[in-house]
Amino acid sequence: MAVLAVIPARLGATRLPRKPLRLLGGEPLVVRVYQRVAALEVADRIVVATDHDDIREACAVRGIPVVLTRDDHPSGTDRVAEVAARPEFAAYSTLLNVQGDEPFVTREALAGAVAMVTSGFAPVGTAAVSIATDALLRPDVVKVVCTDEGRALYFSRAPIPYLRDPSDASLLTPLVRQHVGVYAYTRTALQQWVQWSPHPLELVERLEQLRPLAHGVAIGVAHVPSAEGGIDTEDDLQRANARWDAGLEGRTSNALD
Repeated sequence: MAVLAVIPARLGATRLPRKPLRLLGGEPLVVRVYQRVAALEVADRIVVATDHDDIREACAVRGIPVVLTRDDHPSGTDRVAEVAARPEFAAYSTLLNVQGDEPFVTREALAGAVAMVTSGFAPVGTAAVSIATDALLRPDVVKVVCTDEGRALYFSRAPIPYLRDPSDASLLTPLVRQHVGVYAYTRTALQQWVQWSPHPLELVERLEQLRPLAHGVAIGVAHVPSAEGGIDTEDDLQRANARWDAGLEGRTSNALD
């Protein structure tokens, strides 16, 4: 089952202006993300999907495949769906959404999400890692609880499940995981996702994955050993550049350059 990875890159980020074009290791962030995904060899083809000519040009001059999409998409998922619907990508049965601000995304997260779909386990796949106790109460950390087979029951910014009796704390950690924001979809699931209106649960939690879940679409959750967060702020970018400059990417960094 051929896999198309789409990297949505929107210029108008508010917390980090012109984020896809900010430099990481001397190259635009979106370029580093593309290089990372290519080095991990999870997808058969990779394309950047953007809403702005500046990003398109930055990719094109470096030989990176790029598609200029509509500028009114409410989410990266909608941008991925527009690209997937183009005739030149019709042969790809599995679509992989890799956020354009994750230059250190792990192979385990991408491959795990894809495997949920290509194995037929679920029409949507994502990933999660073990959660630290101090993250349970943080609303910026998205939690997920799953069935025993590994399908998502619910995603939330709240601490779920609720710990009624503190003496049961040891039961909690194996039940809840921290969501990793990568997604794989079948074509049908992706098309359904963007055709449905935002669900009230999605609007309350500000979590778009609750839309297909509320409509009964199974989401397979791969439990992976580790994952990296995205770059959302100036501090995040500064830390990422320090990591890059220190050579902490090792062999991966060399492969990207």
